[in-house]
Amino acid sequence: MIETLDSNIASTIKRKYDEITEHLRSEERVVSLSHIGVFSQDFINSIAAAVEDLMISGGEVKKTVKRTFSILVEGLQNIHRHGSLDEEGRQLAFLILAKNTKTYKIVLGNIIDDEDADPVSNYLTRINSMSHDQLKLVYLDVLSREPLTKKGGAGLGFLTMSIKSESELKYGIQTIANGKSILYVEILLNRS
Repeated sequence: MIETLDSNIASTIKRKYDEITEHLRSEERVVSLSHIGVFSQDFINSIAAAVEDLMISGGEVKKTVKRTFSILVEGLQNIHRHGSLDEEGRQLAFLILAKNTKTYKIVLGNIIDDEDADPVSNYLTRINSMSHDQLKLVYLDVLSREPLTKKGGAGLGFLTMSIKSESELKYGIQTIANGKSILYVEILLNRS
């Protein structure tokens, strides 16, 4: 949980997290796991393992567990690699995993710099316009030709999430202040 909500960015992230959580509950979804705060590499490793254990102990189909785990790891790594910092130098983000009888919804949100808002929006729009087969071709092309970025990625995170979920990545970008915005991405995943 966010230790202090003194900063404008932290309080805005908290409001967006609460709004999304309430919306998921209004859809009669059960929130299985959620976190808001700082996402360190150690935390990412432990939360991914915890989700996998939670799903296995809940009797989920192995295919669903593997796909959910893969989507979570990609999404959490995106947050860690590409998230921006608030006024206090924290990389704040949130994760919500909710389910109903047919689907899981994974919602990831983090701070980004305003200058990244349009490129991210354009990239997600492009991904959402592609068929499943087109996504796989782009994924293989990027994997074979693109060098790693200065932040250590090849730009495959959103592609992987879309391929694994077999659904559109719903997203929103909300301007906060001080050149920062919140990016939140919702991934829908069938349970069977």
